[in-house]
Amino acid sequence: MTTPVVIAATARHTATLIFFHGLGDTGHGWATSLGTLRPPHVKVICPTAPTMPVTLNTGFRMPSWFDLKSLDASSPEDEEGIRKAAQSVHSMIQQEIAAGISSERILLGGFSQGGALALFSALTFPQPLAGVVALSTWLPLRQKFPTEAIGNRNIPVLQCHGNCDPIVPYKWGQATATLLKQFMTHTEFKTYQKDMHICIDEELRDVKEFIEKILKP
Repeated sequence: MTTPVVIAATARHTATLIFFHGLGDTGHGWATSLGTLRPPHVKVICPTAPTMPVTLNTGFRMPSWFDLKSLDASSPEDEEGIRKAAQSVHSMIQQEIAAGISSERILLGGFSQGGALALFSALTFPQPLAGVVALSTWLPLRQKFPTEAIGNRNIPVLQCHGNCDPIVPYKWGQATATLLKQFMTHTEFKTYQKDMHICIDEELRDVKEFIEKILKP
């Protein structure tokens, strides 16, 4: 990963939000919006994915957390790339813990491919986290769960998805929500009518409320 965009807390730093962008975007793409949503005691970290060839886009190189083979739910997944990206996320979490922030005060989030990474990374991290914000996304390597969910089965998850999403189908979000409910205790799935593969103002308000509830001062 390149150097992430970091928005420092404006009050005493007691919590951290790490947020992962979607395919082809950068950390700058979300930093401004998240900076206006977070409470003053929360630091925001927006990493940028490494640039790599993406099979879905005929091998064109772009920022991507792992390779995407196809938008077909039955297509093979880049298991090695997904696990390698999750290890990088775990390292970022450990850096925050080493800096004095409790793991239970670290919230993961992401949009689209970044949301997939956030979900997978949280469920494969052994220490308790604050929660996950998963926007317009899915759980990768879903056949491995719940077996691989070695931690964080009891953390709150906010899943948001537009029901007209042409990129990550709404049914993927629904299927992920159904799977998570089988082994997690605090999941919420919000539907946004006629919303496509974007994050609308109503959704951002819901994310803001979730952050404020989970990362209280």
